[in-house]
Amino acid sequence: MRPTRPARRGAVVVAALAVTAALPAALPAAAVVDEPVTLSAPGAAVGLSPIGTHETGVFDESAAEIVAFHARSQRVFTVNADAGAVDVLDVSDPTSPTKVAAFVAEGAVSGDGSVVPAGASANSLSVREDGLGVVAVQSPVKTDDGWLVFFDATATAPVPLGAVRVGALPDMVSLSADGRWAVVANEGEPAEDFSVDPEGSVGVVALPRTVAVPAQDAVRIADFHAFEAEGALPEGVRVFGPILDEERRVSTNLEPEYVTVSGATAYVSLQEANAIAVVDLPSATVTRLLPLGWKDHGADGAGLDPSDRDGRIDIRTVEGLRGLYMPDTVEAFTSRGTTYLVTANEGDAREWGDYVEGARVGALGRNGLPPVCVDSPLAGLTGNADLGRLNVTLEDGLRADGSCYENLYSFGARSFAIWTTDGELVFDSGDQLEQITAQAVPGAFNSTHSATNLEGRSDDKGPEPEGLTIGEVRGRTYAFVGFERVGGVVVYDVTVPSRASFVTYVNNRDFSVSVEDDGVASLGAAGDLGPEGLTFVPQHRSPSGSPLLVVGSEVSGTTTLFEVTSLTGPSVDRRPGGGTR
Repeated sequence: MRPTRPARRGAVVVAALAVTAALPAALPAAAVVDEPVTLSAPGAAVGLSPIGTHETGVFDESAAEIVAFHARSQRVFTVNADAGAVDVLDVSDPTSPTKVAAFVAEGAVSGDGSVVPAGASANSLSVREDGLGVVAVQSPVKTDDGWLVFFDATATAPVPLGAVRVGALPDMVSLSADGRWAVVANEGEPAEDFSVDPEGSVGVVALPRTVAVPAQDAVRIADFHAFEAEGALPEGVRVFGPILDEERRVSTNLEPEYVTVSGATAYVSLQEANAIAVVDLPSATVTRLLPLGWKDHGADGAGLDPSDRDGRIDIRTVEGLRGLYMPDTVEAFTSRGTTYLVTANEGDAREWGDYVEGARVGALGRNGLPPVCVDSPLAGLTGNADLGRLNVTLEDGLRADGSCYENLYSFGARSFAIWTTDGELVFDSGDQLEQITAQAVPGAFNSTHSATNLEGRSDDKGPEPEGLTIGEVRGRTYAFVGFERVGGVVVYDVTVPSRASFVTYVNNRDFSVSVEDDGVASLGAAGDLGPEGLTFVPQHRSPSGSPLLVVGSEVSGTTTLFEVTSLTGPSVDRRPGGGTR
């Protein structure tokens, strides 16, 4: 793997950040907690505050995942995987989002003659400006081909207009800005017992100009067959683990995760492969695979807290430890005429059948696993208070003869990063995300999402940045990044990509409530748990007249609207009883 360049860090020194709200002490009565945790940089230009929430009351069943906003109908559409539906929320009053309908894909007739059956799952959705909505739906047998199901977002109670068949496990769908294309990441995960492993692919669908269903022949599949030939796969694109079909080893191994579209090009994250696929939409062709390399956790400003058993916050550098970027969400934006990609570097391991990619460092050298090399700087760090509890991949870092691990590679980089469209690193947040959450929630640093604890995720992926979106406020461009585990959203100014800087962090969570310990009845009091999908609503489309951020949280089953306020002048407090502040 090629190493990435050292991280260029923002101008804000994390130690200088100001805590503007501490952990709340009392139980709030609703999912918008009484005192959201807030940490801001001195002179922050924007603020973020939760103003309204819709609660499903369903805990840890993915009842609120991916979200989309439609300006004309003033609605938010939220994927409710637990119900196998899309919840339709009226947000004309963003302080009081109200469910008005539910869209169910079951029964939709596809252009290939198939019908979406009961048990099919909605995974993602997107809505075009004119109201054409599209939902990515996986088959009840996830290794079978799935569908894109279309609906009219402006209808009082949306029903399926029809569907087209796409690849196996359509996991995420995105629309081009001009509305011409729907692009779907067909993840193609294996069966749980690894008896079947379908190809991963990217579906490219030419859309009609009206709110209507495209024909089946409008679907074309961009595959990875061109990278099967010897030498065709770029070095650093991870293809590994058991292979059922050697002739299709690359195509079945690559699992597209997330899609962003810029012009006539789509960029698709290949999370486990630690790469991004570049897709030309007019020809529906994967033109390039961009390996993302690794972060050096031994470099200054790029450390981590690797142990959940040392009883303290200890963010430090570790020579010989590397983090594979493994992005989940990828978004494109333009700065001064140049397109950049932003990634949330979550990390993920492959575990299918009897195959398990990861192991704790403390397990190396036992049960047939190679040990850490005795001449590695990591050799003396295998105790639980050091690296012993950290999960690392078994597929990278081995000495050429396979006898021992010279370097160790953890899952994800605990950061967000900005790249050129050629895959060159422009900015990485280093260890800032852990530094920020350590200051904001010192008693629940690296907590899990379903329970409140200290360092529950330090041995894995830390705060676990997963979802992100990009928005513009008063001529500045901001990245909003959600933390799946400890929760909350961090905001960075990315107007000048190489000098991205921290602005604020807000967590609509009450850490005095631990749902696993206090019971599901405490769910509403806990606030937002496990943010998954984020979407930005610009000021000119917002029902409130202020920019909004919509966040779906899969563990708490909540969809929360945040007001993005400019701190350069007075703004209106739109909460009940609010005034000018």
